[in-house]
Amino acid sequence: MVVVTQLPLRLLRARQRVRRTTNRALGRLRTAPYIRKWLVLGVLIGVVAGVGALVFYSALQAATHYLLGSAGGFHPATTAGEGGVHPAGGFARRWAVPVVVGAGGLVSGLLVFLLAPEAEGHGTDAAIAAVHHNPTGMRARVTAVKIVASAVTIGSGGSGGREGPTAQISASFGSMLARALNLSPADARIAVSTGIASGIGAIFRAPLGGAVLGAEIVYRDDVETEALVPSVVASIVAFAVFGSVYGYAPIFGYHTEYRFAHAGDLAWFAMLGLLAGGMGRLYASTFYRVNAAFRRLRLPAAGKPALAGLAVGALGLAVPGVLGTGYGAVQQTLDAHRLTEATLALVLVLPFMKILATSLTIGSGGSGGIFGPGMVIGGATGAAVWRLLTDAQLPLVPHTPVPYVIVGMIACFGSIAHAPLAVTLMVAEMTGSLSLLAPAMVAIALAILVVGDATIYRSQLRNRAESPAHRLSLGLPLAATVPIADVMATPRLVLRASATVDEALAALDNAHLPGAPVVNGDGAFIGSLHRDGVPPREQAEDDEAPTVGRIADPNAITVAADGHLDAALEALAVSHGDWVPVLDQTSRVVGIIGTGDLVRGYQLALRASIRRLGRAAKGSILVEHTVSDAAPAIGRRVADLSLPRHTVIVAVLRHGALLFADADTTLQPGDTVSALTRIGDEPVLRVLFADPIVAADETGGQPPDALI
Repeated sequence: MVVVTQLPLRLLRARQRVRRTTNRALGRLRTAPYIRKWLVLGVLIGVVAGVGALVFYSALQAATHYLLGSAGGFHPATTAGEGGVHPAGGFARRWAVPVVVGAGGLVSGLLVFLLAPEAEGHGTDAAIAAVHHNPTGMRARVTAVKIVASAVTIGSGGSGGREGPTAQISASFGSMLARALNLSPADARIAVSTGIASGIGAIFRAPLGGAVLGAEIVYRDDVETEALVPSVVASIVAFAVFGSVYGYAPIFGYHTEYRFAHAGDLAWFAMLGLLAGGMGRLYASTFYRVNAAFRRLRLPAAGKPALAGLAVGALGLAVPGVLGTGYGAVQQTLDAHRLTEATLALVLVLPFMKILATSLTIGSGGSGGIFGPGMVIGGATGAAVWRLLTDAQLPLVPHTPVPYVIVGMIACFGSIAHAPLAVTLMVAEMTGSLSLLAPAMVAIALAILVVGDATIYRSQLRNRAESPAHRLSLGLPLAATVPIADVMATPRLVLRASATVDEALAALDNAHLPGAPVVNGDGAFIGSLHRDGVPPREQAEDDEAPTVGRIADPNAITVAADGHLDAALEALAVSHGDWVPVLDQTSRVVGIIGTGDLVRGYQLALRASIRRLGRAAKGSILVEHTVSDAAPAIGRRVADLSLPRHTVIVAVLRHGALLFADADTTLQPGDTVSALTRIGDEPVLRVLFADPIVAADETGGQPPDALI
């Protein structure tokens, strides 16, 4: 069912102006070569991602200072690249911490569930889902709601990461840009993937890792290779914009003191990889079990994050490292002196408590990311392993916990996110160290073995073969050869935005249509109206006769008239109905393409391909014969026909449907048979498929030897 809200008139007009301006300025990029297109679009997405990261980071810093710091009386530890290394302060008002975290959850819940429900939970998963299923459907309001809700959730002490909000912010812009430019579904997927990459690359100050992440994170066992170049461009630009204000130093500072010099060290890193993989599985299973429990809980949706916040606040009184992002707690574990001074129980319990706190905060419906907490869990696991090995005075254990903390981060979250290369690069950039690649490779390989098919991102697909868009293109490769303009139909109905809803419904009834495109006074497309998306009259706001333009779906899927059938296939796969509008370069509706048009177009492509096959086969010829009412082949199976040697029946066109003939296909009168045969054998086929008298006249009165 399509749910469309009635838009305020001013917002509708502003959206139309932005879309028209964007299309005029950048419309030519839609058909530009790959590199030129994505250099420009990548820069645009990167700038917005960088600005979005700046806005969110500033909001998060302010929220942490005023909520958890001033109101709660607790200042969490900080990192080397974000204000210097400072340990956490004591609890000035212990009773206030649970109250502040709970209040933050309540405010966040109200914002999300009243204004933008898709901003709930971890934004990266929502962006991944958009890549696969509806890349142009992400709403603009999600950006503002996600910034405020996540800043309040994490800034009040809730356990969450900041990459989810920034990824969803920049992915939303990529989606809006694709919608404004009427990009093909394939390009729209790249735009959203690029948004994910640039947002995460900026907020983590890890442009290379972020770029690879945008291509790697959408699948469990595959990579979206088309997104790599755009992601690199956008991630570097976003990093430059963000760093121009907050600097370019790694989050955890530079850690280059360790050098891998002994093969025996790999044994301990192998053990760490197995443990980190187990922690990754525990993280994912706990998170979704807690999430399922909260969904069953009979409480108002906005009250669930508040209840979880009270629990997380109480947990934070015992284990302060679980409050907020937890990056400061990881920074503390990189210091050998501080790590050995801490109680062993606190070191061992930290990763488990971070799993529980994050599951409560985000699993209850709070807004934040799960990427950052995953690396905190892995880093704390590495710190615990180093502490145990050091206390036991086992051989080949380095004097610093740095390598164990870093490798733990990589192995734990790189495995459960199924993004080993991206996370390896990101952690190297966040710590300023490339000296741990060999131990990290061993650890993450074993962690992946432990994790198996489990994943923290349930929107991930296994590979491109499972992607609806890629599955269609792989299964119907000839679609890319058929221009949309050759198969689209003339629209039977186009609605004016100024028409009333009652008038539109009457027009749909008269035309027996489930919906129609909507255009403004200039004839430019502004959205689609689907009958099941029309709100009941009692839900109308203040107009006695609301207009179509205010309730049309502005995120409706469209295709470009100069595109090809593969783009229409992808569009129909994710559209709300069995049709999509076709727009020209000025955003005017020039056609409609539906499932029937797709079938007809693909049949044309198949027939053209068969003809090309005949021309390409040396010494052979492709012939087409229509089976007459008195032909000898009537009622006979293909296997029973006396065909000349080296003759293959390629296809049969029956009542407009193209069939691929096999041995059991029985021929009927009126079938058009396409066959590939040797030059000189064509008369034999004419006798089989034509009237015997006509065939005899054409062959001099004697049937060919092959039929005797």
